[in-house]
Amino acid sequence: MLSDLHDAADAVVAAFATHEDWGPSGNRGDQYASDVVADRAVHDLLDPLGYRVLSEESGLSAGSGPTVVVDPLDGSTNASRSLPWYSTCLCAVDEDGPWVAVVADLVTGCRYDAIRGWGARREGIQIMRESAPALEDSLVAISGLPPHNLGWGQFRAFGSAALDLCAVADGRVDGYVDCSEDAHGVWDYLAAALICEEAGVVVSDARGRDLCVLDPKARRTPVAGAGPALAEALLEARQGF
Repeated sequence: MLSDLHDAADAVVAAFATHEDWGPSGNRGDQYASDVVADRAVHDLLDPLGYRVLSEESGLSAGSGPTVVVDPLDGSTNASRSLPWYSTCLCAVDEDGPWVAVVADLVTGCRYDAIRGWGARREGIQIMRESAPALEDSLVAISGLPPHNLGWGQFRAFGSAALDLCAVADGRVDGYVDCSEDAHGVWDYLAAALICEEAGVVVSDARGRDLCVLDPKARRTPVAGAGPALAEALLEARQGF
């Protein structure tokens, strides 16, 4: 399973090696030609293997195997403007929830992966958040515009929820807050959320809902912190608006 997800990410990398059109697809207002190319590459790899694919770009496909939740190109606006923060995200789901995950940074080539109960890795090396600063000393990645400072030391807005969450897992930032209301589909965060959880990061929905929802119309508001105390502080701050 893990190798299949890495192979799918490799297929996207290969497709982009000769890709030149980073503009709108013409199919949907928020879709780029690069989204379509990445989606096709993932399907071409996973469909013959029998997987059901739930993709941001093409919905839920038929298949007899496990479901793989996919964002073929998370951060496609960044990609369209040559801003170096975008990724491919894949998460296999079984009856117990998120099972196996891969997030591929398409700029640096860095790979994150995780298997439920077996830990998380960055470039094949296990990662674990052993500690977290207090909220007032934390560096937090955000999506959307907060109405006010939520008490953090500093914040950054990068533009790819999956890479933002992976940056919490590997220690580059301390937390993540979606400051928009229900702006993210399951494909945006599920793979990175499993990587975070296996690395000791607490991830939850701001409204207390299950993050693993295999409904292409459902949206969630993820919040993450490098430790329970920071996660709770960020969640409490986010629930305040």
